[in-house]
Amino acid sequence: MATLTHPTSKTHLFTKLSLKPKKFSSPSRIRMALQENAPSLAVVGVTGAVGQEFLSVLSDRDFPYRSIKMLASKRSAGKQLTFQDRNYTIEELTEDSFDGVDIALFSAGGSISKHFGPVAVEKGSVVVDNSSAFRMEEGIPLVIPEVNPEAMEGIKVGTGKGALIANPNCSTIICLMAATPLHKHAKVIRMVVSTYQAASGAGAAAMEELELQTREVLEGKPPTCNIFKQQYAFNLFSHNAPILSNGYNEEEMKLVKETRKIWNDMNVKVTATCIRVPVMRAHAESVNLQFEKPIDEVNHLLAQIQT
Repeated sequence: MATLTHPTSKTHLFTKLSLKPKKFSSPSRIRMALQENAPSLAVVGVTGAVGQEFLSVLSDRDFPYRSIKMLASKRSAGKQLTFQDRNYTIEELTEDSFDGVDIALFSAGGSISKHFGPVAVEKGSVVVDNSSAFRMEEGIPLVIPEVNPEAMEGIKVGTGKGALIANPNCSTIICLMAATPLHKHAKVIRMVVSTYQAASGAGAAAMEELELQTREVLEGKPPTCNIFKQQYAFNLFSHNAPILSNGYNEEEMKLVKETRKIWNDMNVKVTATCIRVPVMRAHAESVNLQFEKPIDEVNHLLAQIQT
């Protein structure tokens, strides 16, 4: 998941948000000033695996906000959710959900993003969308903050002027976080990527199925297959995305197309093989790069990567 910022301090964060905290001497008044200047947030798809990860990242980074809406489907509406020692009531996502919202974080699937993303933008929200709905649309920035922050130039939070920022696919983010410093130094002309992707990438239901299947196989029972067509526990198979007419699956082509858009280089040659592996979390990748010119500083450049 691409994060909103990579701040080292709240001051840096407010610079990113074009907000200026007031100066007070006491810690309690400083916190109050931060909240007053901070944006209002909404998390769409808050009950899902990525929605929960959004909340974890916001908490880990101590991201300041003056209010936050927890949004999900009608099925989850009314349930209670605890975040940073406070209880919140989950609200049903509607077109009125974005009134007064500065930043809306979307992770509820492409169809939800397609419908409600433009609604939120129209109401003045800066939308960060985690689905594939807008990634390849012309005019919508596809952003990894540590790689191409310049793509967000002109987008400001809290001005009432909405905007939409697309979040790349997980495999693209992992790959380009490592490859971009090298690309900037000696231009990558060809990239061969093999990915080994965990259950978390397929959502909470896939993680639950892996856990269930693991128990079933160890107990000598036939595995229950609902999310995946074949046994997942103790198995490897090509990523479950649809196979396209060119023989690649959709996940592999995301890496190809997104890399070219983020690097603004339609000529870079990219080929990918994406494999689903039976672990709960943590994707891994093998990346082979060919450069336009010799490069000797690989270890030094990789050591500079922000993590």
